[in-house]
Amino acid sequence: AEVTLISGPVEIPPPAGVSLVAVESAADMLAAVEAALPVDVAVMAAAVADWRVATASEKKLKKQADGAPPMLELVENPDILASIGRHHTLRPRLVVGFAAETNDLLENARAKLARKGADLIVANDVSPETGVMGGTDNTVRIVSKDGVDAWPKLSKDEVATRLVALIADRLAATRPEPEGQASE
Repeated sequence: AEVTLISGPVEIPPPAGVSLVAVESAADMLAAVEAALPVDVAVMAAAVADWRVATASEKKLKKQADGAPPMLELVENPDILASIGRHHTLRPRLVVGFAAETNDLLENARAKLARKGADLIVANDVSPETGVMGGTDNTVRIVSKDGVDAWPKLSKDEVATRLVALIADRLAATRPEPEGQASE
C-alpha cells in the first residue's frame, strides 16, 4: 500500500515506508488531507482540538494589573473526519474514525459514526481507571452501521494489526468490479 501519514508535531519518528506530511494546525491538517485525496482508505486517528483562539498573539500575553486572565475568543476548528466522511466527490471507499470516551462509550461512538459519515469507529474507554492513556493495552469496540464488534483486551500493537486486517477485508468486500466483467 502507498501510505501518507499526515501528522502534527510528535516526538516519534514516522514508520518506515510512509510519506510524511508534517502539519502544525487543524487547518493545515485539513488542507493536507484534502490534498492527499483521492485515497481508498482514510484512517483518521488524530485528536484535533475542537477549538482554537480566534486571533493568535504575536507576543507573550502578560499578566494584567488586576490579575484577571486575558479574554480569549475561541472559534471552532474544522472537523476533518466529517469533512472527509461527507466529501461529495472524493470520499474514500472506507473512512475510519476513533472515539476516545470517558462515558457512554457506545452511545457516543454510534452518534459519531452517523454525524461524521464514517464507516467504522474504533471506540475506546480512556477513563483514568482503564490505564489506556500511557499504557500498552487497550480494549476497543468496532462500531459500524451493522453493529458493534467487541474486541478483547489486546496490546495496542495487536489492535493496530487487527484493524489493518479488518480494513483489508472491508476493502476487498467493496472492491469495484473491473470494467467489462460482471459479477456472478
